[in-house]
Amino acid sequence: MAQAVDALRHGWPITIEGGAQASVVLLPVETAISADASAERMLISAARAATLKLANQREAAVPHAPVLIHGGEPFDLAAARTIADPALDLANPLKGPFRAQQLDWETSASAALELARIAGILPAFLVDPAQVGETQPVAPDDLAAFSDASRLTIATRAHLPIAASDTAEIVVFRSIDDLREHVALVIGEQCGDKVPLVRFHSECLTGDILGSLKCDCGPQLDAALAAMSEAAAAGGWGVLLYLRQEGRGIGLVNKLRAYRLQDQGFDTVEANQRLGLPSEARDFPVAARMLDLLGVKSIRLMTNNPAKVAALEASGICVKERVPHQLPENPHNTRYLATKRDRAGHLLI
Repeated sequence: MAQAVDALRHGWPITIEGGAQASVVLLPVETAISADASAERMLISAARAATLKLANQREAAVPHAPVLIHGGEPFDLAAARTIADPALDLANPLKGPFRAQQLDWETSASAALELARIAGILPAFLVDPAQVGETQPVAPDDLAAFSDASRLTIATRAHLPIAASDTAEIVVFRSIDDLREHVALVIGEQCGDKVPLVRFHSECLTGDILGSLKCDCGPQLDAALAAMSEAAAAGGWGVLLYLRQEGRGIGLVNKLRAYRLQDQGFDTVEANQRLGLPSEARDFPVAARMLDLLGVKSIRLMTNNPAKVAALEASGICVKERVPHQLPENPHNTRYLATKRDRAGHLLI
C-alpha cells in the first residue's frame, strides 16, 4: 500500500491485481510523467461522471460507483486532465462525447479511486495505457489491511505543557503503512471511574495554524482544549484526539481545490462532488482505536455531528453524553456552517 501510494504521488503506473478478475494497469492522470502516454479508456468517479453529464447512461448511473469511459479518440494526458480537473472546466467547457462502458472489475476500480484519495490526487486514471514501463502491483486486499484500525499502535508519549494545561501529556500513534501520525492530548489526571470529556479534531492546516476564517476549526480546537482544562480543574479530565485527516479525508491539495470551486459559487459538498471526491472521507474507527489504546471505554463527546457518535458506538465506545460544541460564525464561514447543518446533518445547540 505504501509503495502504491508513493507511486501515484510520483506519477508512476500501478497494477491492480484482480484475483478472479483480470489485472489492470492504471496511470494517475494528475501526476503522470509519461509524456507520450495515452489510452482508449479512462477511469473516473461517479461524482465526476455526473458533472460531465454521463449519469443518464446506464453504466454511469450508480451513485458512488467507479465509471469507465471511452471517447471518439484515445485520451492523451492533456485531454485526460481536462476531464479529471474541475478547475479546467471553465476553460474547456466542451468535452466529449464520451460513452460509459460496462465495468467488469469494479472491486479493483473502487480500490484505485480510494488509493487516489489516500494519495491526495484527483481520482482519474488512464486504463491500460501503452508504453508506461514498470508498474507497482497492489491488490484490493492490501487496501483492506491498510484501513484496519487495529494496526494502529502507541509509538511514544511525553509530558507536553500547553497554553491550556501545563500538565498535559501527548501520546503519538502510528500504523505500519500509514505515514500520518495521529496524536492525543490527555489533560488532567486519567481516572478510570470518571468519564472524560473527549473531542476528536481533524487536522486543518488553514484553520488550526493559519487562522483561516473559511471554517471554524481553529476556534473549535482552542475551545475544546479550554473546556478540558476547566474539566481538569474541577477534578475531571479530557482527551483531545488530533486526527491527521486533512480536508475531511481528501487531503490538503484537494481541500484547496475545493476552496477554489467554492469561490465560483459551489458549497463545500458540491465542490467535493465536482472533484469526484466524497464530502466525508474521514476514518472515524481510528479515533475509537486510539481511545481503546488509552484504556478509555466511555466518554462525553464534544460534537455537533451525529455521525461521529454513531461511528464510535459502532466501534465499541460508549458515548455517555453528546456535548454540543458550537462557536459564533463570521461573514466568511456562514455558508460553510449552514452547509454542515443542512447537508451533513450537524445539529444546532
